[in-house]
Amino acid sequence: MSERRTRERAEGGESLVGREWTVDVGPVAHGGHCVARHEGQVVFVRHTLPGERVVARITEGRVGDSFVRADAVTVLEPAPGRVAPPCPYAAPGLCGGCDFQHASLDTQRALKAAVVREQFARLAQLDVDVSVRPVPGDEQGLRWRTRVEFAVDDLGRPGLRAHRSRTVVPVDDCLIATRGVIDSGVLDTDWPDVESVDVIDAAHPDEPVLVPLPVASGSDAAGGLVGELVRDGDWEGEYVVSARGFWQVHPGAASTFLGRVVALLGAEPGDLVADLYAGSGLFTMRLAELVAPGGSVLGVEGDARAVENGIRNTEHLEGVEWRANRVDRELRSLVAQGVRADLVVLDPPRTGAGKDVMRLVAELQPRRVVYVACDPAALARDVRAAGERGYAMASLEAWDAFPMTHHVECIAVLEPASSVDEQR
Repeated sequence: MSERRTRERAEGGESLVGREWTVDVGPVAHGGHCVARHEGQVVFVRHTLPGERVVARITEGRVGDSFVRADAVTVLEPAPGRVAPPCPYAAPGLCGGCDFQHASLDTQRALKAAVVREQFARLAQLDVDVSVRPVPGDEQGLRWRTRVEFAVDDLGRPGLRAHRSRTVVPVDDCLIATRGVIDSGVLDTDWPDVESVDVIDAAHPDEPVLVPLPVASGSDAAGGLVGELVRDGDWEGEYVVSARGFWQVHPGAASTFLGRVVALLGAEPGDLVADLYAGSGLFTMRLAELVAPGGSVLGVEGDARAVENGIRNTEHLEGVEWRANRVDRELRSLVAQGVRADLVVLDPPRTGAGKDVMRLVAELQPRRVVYVACDPAALARDVRAAGERGYAMASLEAWDAFPMTHHVECIAVLEPASSVDEQR
């Protein structure tokens, strides 16, 4: 028996990579692919749409696996909503950054709404009626990404990685990147001994910031500070963030989400607000003004560098306190001290807040929680956890802050279940 066959049997069944199957494509799934079946085998297929008939080439999987992954390499029967991808790199085997360039914007948003509904039905046992709204500031779904980290191959050529791969695909443009990112010259330059180059196109400074990350340096280059402008109606604020820290990369996202959080939260003078996963204070600085006089905002953030920037952004405001701590640890301390909050804002990372945090938030006894989420599955799990602690979802919104990709931003409002029942 050959060494290859022995290894395949030890790892599982025989590899299916490279085989081509003709499949009828079913519903969209979370993650940028659709679900199909071939002779009982579940196949997650990219570059396709529900209702299509395609030839799918297997990219990952073995005989006996619960599912395999594939790319649609030939479309035999296209679905309504299919368009020619505007980017030549949005194709099987090439750049993995976009999931839905082969779909019209309306179709993309319908697919994302379907994913949100499915995640809430499966993970929270809730039927939600949601549509995905556009975020202003892009060019028909293109030229919106104000920060892009370009990978660099062994020859020093910049590019983007293939889907679920470390392989670098050299590119001469990225259509979802802002023109400022591309005009920085990052793709016209060779980068020897560099693993990747982060390009940040912020409001300030006027020129994009380029941060090369040397190979095997182990460094955590911050790239200095950049400034962003944000608006809520007639109100305007400016805040600084670390160039390589977290901030909303769609140019319209920060203002859109700030406006929605403020409107949904309903902060009033005298309120005590807990701003959890506060980052550098996008929500904190606006809420501090709304709860004055007599109110206060506590910003909790685990990234010490972000907290330093948050303090800088809110130092001119009264009633703001910052804690550089893990949110769960800080909440345990607050609850143990008997602290209560009138309102809570949650803006956790993609993994969500988690069951413990949702339990502790409920123990603060807020009248309302506004939860900003970049992953509908994590949000649905946390909404279910909140339900176990007496808080129900009063409303849900979804926003297309990441066009051409499968990502979708959601904003949920949680309130004591008794008050939600009264509203219904």
